[in-house]
Amino acid sequence: MKFSRPEADVFAPAGGDPAAALARTTHLCVIAHQDDIEINAWPAVAECYGHPDRFFTGVVVTNGAGSPRSGLFAHHTDEQMKQVRIEEQREAARLGRYHLQLQLGHPSADVKKSGHPGVRADLTAIFSACRPQEVYLHQPLDKHDTHVAVLLRCLEAIRSLPATQRPARVLGIEAWRGLDWLLDDEKIALDCGAHPELALPLIQVFKSQIAGGKRYDTAALGRRQANATFHTSHATDKFSEVAWALDLTPLVRNDSLSVEAFTLGHIDRFRADVAGRLAKMR
Repeated sequence: MKFSRPEADVFAPAGGDPAAALARTTHLCVIAHQDDIEINAWPAVAECYGHPDRFFTGVVVTNGAGSPRSGLFAHHTDEQMKQVRIEEQREAARLGRYHLQLQLGHPSADVKKSGHPGVRADLTAIFSACRPQEVYLHQPLDKHDTHVAVLLRCLEAIRSLPATQRPARVLGIEAWRGLDWLLDDEKIALDCGAHPELALPLIQVFKSQIAGGKRYDTAALGRRQANATFHTSHATDKFSEVAWALDLTPLVRNDSLSVEAFTLGHIDRFRADVAGRLAKMR
């Protein structure tokens, strides 16, 4: 299995042929940075953990060179930081029993270029080589430029495939913007309550981020717990922890549906809902 950049890292924690592991994938997550899987796509990992018939593959698209750093990592160069983050992601894959972990190693600047040949070739190869039941991506309402860029490059790659080879279900997961504000019938609740003994240690693998000044470990679990409680005002909590997702499947089934129209439609309907409630209560 070869990708466009020589530093791309292919890691099958249980050993075996990576190409065969990719082909067996039932749950695929393609995401921007090391630790994005563990912070934002935990439901996909948990759904496969300990199940012999479910196979999780994680794909990290960028190289992690631009991550913030302080404390023990304050004086790390970009090259040193890239190596630290590769090893952290490998450790997370071992701990979470991922079937396969791919780190493509692209600079963020390349990912932000529509039609970049290396990025497109790598993503198209991945989506062509597996038939997952579910795909987890970033979501178009995110405020992180690289997250949105990775999402768009993934959609371009998927749309380049014949309709019969496209994934059946694609979800956009919250990250640098929560999705709790979406209308209730337009968001999907992903149960995060399974394997609580694993959820926190999996995030804490990424010491370069947590010790470097970003408390993703407490923040991620806190948001999941808050989502569960603040979901419904007139009912007891159904879940202990929830992550919100947006159904992106229409974007891979209908090539004529623009990402802008799809995304802004959610904002317009939210605005109408707020305006209607205010008018009703006057």
